[in-house]
Amino acid sequence: MSNVKMNKPDNQIIVIFGGRGDLAMRKIIPALYALHLQGLMPERYAVLATGRSQLDDEEYRTEVVKATGVEGSQKDTEALRQFNSSFHYAKLDPSVPDDYNLLTGALDRLRRAYDIPANTLFYLSLPPELYDDITTNLANSGLNSESDGWKRMIIEKPFGYDYESAVKLNRILLGHWNENQLYRIDHYLGKETVQNILVTRFSNGIFEPLWNRNYVHHVEITSSESLGVEKRGSYYEGTGALRDMVQNHLLHLAGFIAMEPPSSIDSTSIRNELVKVFESLRSIPTEDIGKVAIRGQYTGAHVRGEWLNGYREEEDVDPASMTETFAALKFYIDNWRWGGVPFYIRTGKRLPTRVTEAVIHFKPTPHYLFSEKGGCDGCNQLIIRIQPDEGILLKFGMKIPGAGFNVKNVNMDFHYSDLAAGRIPDAYERLLYDCMNGDSTLYTRSDAVLAAWRFLDPVLQAWKNDPSVPVYGYPAGTWGPETADDLIEEPELTWRYPCKNLADDGIYCEL
Repeated sequence: MSNVKMNKPDNQIIVIFGGRGDLAMRKIIPALYALHLQGLMPERYAVLATGRSQLDDEEYRTEVVKATGVEGSQKDTEALRQFNSSFHYAKLDPSVPDDYNLLTGALDRLRRAYDIPANTLFYLSLPPELYDDITTNLANSGLNSESDGWKRMIIEKPFGYDYESAVKLNRILLGHWNENQLYRIDHYLGKETVQNILVTRFSNGIFEPLWNRNYVHHVEITSSESLGVEKRGSYYEGTGALRDMVQNHLLHLAGFIAMEPPSSIDSTSIRNELVKVFESLRSIPTEDIGKVAIRGQYTGAHVRGEWLNGYREEEDVDPASMTETFAALKFYIDNWRWGGVPFYIRTGKRLPTRVTEAVIHFKPTPHYLFSEKGGCDGCNQLIIRIQPDEGILLKFGMKIPGAGFNVKNVNMDFHYSDLAAGRIPDAYERLLYDCMNGDSTLYTRSDAVLAAWRFLDPVLQAWKNDPSVPVYGYPAGTWGPETADDLIEEPELTWRYPCKNLADDGIYCEL
């Protein structure tokens, strides 16, 4: 993130509920430190972390230094000392109302000590089941009031477990807080390459005229992971791939690809267009779910000489589990721009490599003039790589030198690493900076959350209640169940099989 034309946020206090948790230590604190080094934190600020453990400020600051990743002599830098001194700690049980009186007192002391107004950002880095207690107790303590300064709250996903629970959670949040105070964070939306979808589309006249049903054959989105569930078996058992990846990250990615041009680049305009996309998602009939919503689960296999356990053999996983580690979905967006264009989403664990990308497949020419041999399979694709090797790849056909008109598929690629700026900011840096400035553009609005759940709920219910919908096994290290290939019905078409390197693809490529 560049300092150019970027304003310092208002002076404020940041409260991190769950300040000793994994998310705080791995993402939130490193992101705040990166912003501090770039001069993008407020002139005056304090961070108050809460937790159930009894710690003093200095003990917690030792943990903060570890979280920054700074080592050796660098620990003595003035930048780190200044950053570290802004952190404070308070023991708090989120479910105990009286503890919020102690929180109010701690905030008052910090405001006086730092000469900071009552501007407060609350970050709920805790499980969703505690959101009711926290939001209610904060409100009952008057800490949601904006009479003396703004109050904002960042909420981590999942935003519900299904449509019904999402409605309930929304009712709880809006019972004490206004929508403009709530920032539902989806870290995917903070990735530079996701935001660049809007720039690619709306700043280039070579793409925008083609971005519709007249020229696009289908759209494909893949998010694969080479790792399994690791030590998160109990969490994943209650979640699965559809809830973990599709309902939030990948549907939003589809929304950025499919949305109409916003009237301006502001929060309301962009989020309005996203909601329109979600509300245009064609409902999937119950009888079609088994054909257009494929679920799979990885099984044990040898991968590069190493045996990898199947999902059911993982720690804290039910030996008879039906939880999907792979999900593939075919759906349509029923609006003027995309009518009749299929969208495909695929995500899974224990796939060959870690990669997230979107592929725009353009329609072929109406009449193929050149040699049938070696035609141009995969020509006319625009690949937007989210991670890794971030960039954009355009595939098109060129003549092979020599006699005749034999056509070869060639690549034209751009890599973010080629930019002079070099470093790509972490998603949490951008999202925290935006929230501190009151910019909700890259945060999820409640109507978008509910629309996404409304679309996926029939699939979730069928997978839960209909024993005729199978769970397909797939060997670890492969691209998921073979049945998922049947989603793309035309025989000459298949999924793109991406490699770690943007310009490479193929089932058997070096990963």
